[in-house]
Amino acid sequence: MSGERVAWIGLGNIGRGMSKNIAHKGPQSSLTLYNRTVAKASAFAESLGPNKATVATTIPEAVKDASIIFICVGDDHALDQIINTILSDSSINLTSKIVVDCSTVHPDTSRRIHAALTDRGAFFIACPVFGAPAFADAGQLVVVPAGDADAINRIKPFLEGVTARATIDMSGHEVGRASTLKVLGNTFILNMVESIAEGLVVAEKSGLGADVYQQWMHALVGGMFAKYADRMYTGDYYKREEPLFAVDLARKDLRHAASLADAAGMRLRSVEVTDGYLQQLKAEKGEKGDIAAVYGAIRKESGLPFENEQ
Repeated sequence: MSGERVAWIGLGNIGRGMSKNIAHKGPQSSLTLYNRTVAKASAFAESLGPNKATVATTIPEAVKDASIIFICVGDDHALDQIINTILSDSSINLTSKIVVDCSTVHPDTSRRIHAALTDRGAFFIACPVFGAPAFADAGQLVVVPAGDADAINRIKPFLEGVTARATIDMSGHEVGRASTLKVLGNTFILNMVESIAEGLVVAEKSGLGADVYQQWMHALVGGMFAKYADRMYTGDYYKREEPLFAVDLARKDLRHAASLADAAGMRLRSVEVTDGYLQQLKAEKGEKGDIAAVYGAIRKESGLPFENEQ
């Protein structure tokens, strides 16, 4: 055991997978879970098996005795709310605690939170992660920690071999660099998903056949992008009840990317195209629309039904 007392805040798709792997493979002396819906945290803790994790009913309760606090939430606003709750509770001694944020947020959000926590004697590590929920569940994420080198060394026993298959180590670099890479990486993924969708629609409308394009994706590209082609071709994109990557979170990432580009004096035209289709997706499916359903938006624009009825 490392002796580290770990708290995990946020049990979305990625958070569940990461905290599950920490519960089963991490070297912590204790693991406390917190989720806004306490019943969800309690059910998840029970699923981990006996003596693997306890549940806190408030954020201060989760954080108070923890030496390392992992956070994984959907957006900047949710992260700010958690940090403000921690900072506003005078009973919490933050000295030497490490707060590790695995969320996808704007680099300026990471920098602002780093400054606020440093003023209270805590360490802040921006540690965004790459990978779908299935990767998180299998402990196969790519993690990008940035910040104080000694603090990163303390959290490494919870990364490779536990939650991750690889680390892009930014030890000693300012925290905004990790968040910048995460935003740009997600932008690449979202634009690729849009391109796959366009290819499938053109293949169908030209007479080539979407099935042939799907086969090509597997033969030449493979990996996660071939799986996106499968989700489009099989109709998973409109059949699933809960999104793997929700449309609102995707649009947030694209706004962050456009902001970074604007600050650098350039324009990301591909982001504008992808976001346009995501807007159409949101109008069609609401907040539960999944990014793979840009395929449906492109189909509809081209004169086909949104649902391919495979």
